[in-house]
Amino acid sequence: MKSLLQNKKILITAGPTREYLDPVRFISNESSGKMGYAIAEALHQFGADVYLVSGPVTISYSFPEEKIIHAKSAKQMYDACLPFFDTLDIAVFCAAVADYTPKTNYNQKIKKIENEIAIEFVKNIDIAFEFGKIKKQHQKSVGFALETNNVLDNTKAKLKKKNFDLIVSNSPNKDEGFGYDTNKICIIDQKLSLKSFQLKSKQEVAQDIVNAIIEMYNPVEIASI
Repeated sequence: MKSLLQNKKILITAGPTREYLDPVRFISNESSGKMGYAIAEALHQFGADVYLVSGPVTISYSFPEEKIIHAKSAKQMYDACLPFFDTLDIAVFCAAVADYTPKTNYNQKIKKIENEIAIEFVKNIDIAFEFGKIKKQHQKSVGFALETNNVLDNTKAKLKKKNFDLIVSNSPNKDEGFGYDTNKICIIDQKLSLKSFQLKSKQEVAQDIVNAIIEMYNPVEIASI
């Protein structure tokens, strides 16, 4: 199995983004980056040429620092990913990228004057969707869906909309998803076949995801590598 991923160029996004209101305040989420980093480390151990575009994280990791590109905002993360789109073999979009960003970013700290303020937001560019529009036949992409309702329907819709080959679904329940060292996932492929997994450590979950990536390749492709 190691030879299948040997030297394949793989891009992974991980962690949250920060959308700044002013120099000291930002909108973000609870993503720790643990899942994305675990996948990056697993693929690196399989001999793949892995690049990790990471939002701000405070976790310990063993992935090579020289292969990490740090970004804060969704726009910065997109700009970091874009140069890889033409040459990568596999993209794993694990980052929890903010859907919206403040329309106005203030140069100075917003003062506490009014009892209420209104903040207008504009939509961020969707990194995975942009890649899905230009993805070549030999390229594979894996997405993530954290859903709180209509989980399977929403996940399947995202799979098709963003042209993923696989999508990993989980929920923000206790011991799953953001911030925890464990996760409970299901993986859906383009044929809408679903495989569910028990609660596991994120390192074990990363191995399940790597195995699913390997299984995407048909016997002809496997024999030629």
